[in-house]
Amino acid sequence: MEADDSFPPRRGDLVADLRRQDLAPLSVAELEARIAALEGEIERTRSHMEQSERHRASAEALFKR
Repeated sequence: MEADDSFPPRRGDLVADLRRQDLAPLSVAELEARIAALEGEIERTRSHMEQSERHRASAEALFKR
């Protein structure tokens, strides 16, 4: 079994899907809601990234002892 066989297949590029969506039919309120949702996802992603960086730093510190 290949190492990659243990992971589910990767879905399509979600950012590319977002870029392809037609914004013309959306109202201002819908566009504002979309922006709020995207900003929330940016914050969630940054938080996860920071947590990953802290975890890596902790692991590196542990193994450098």
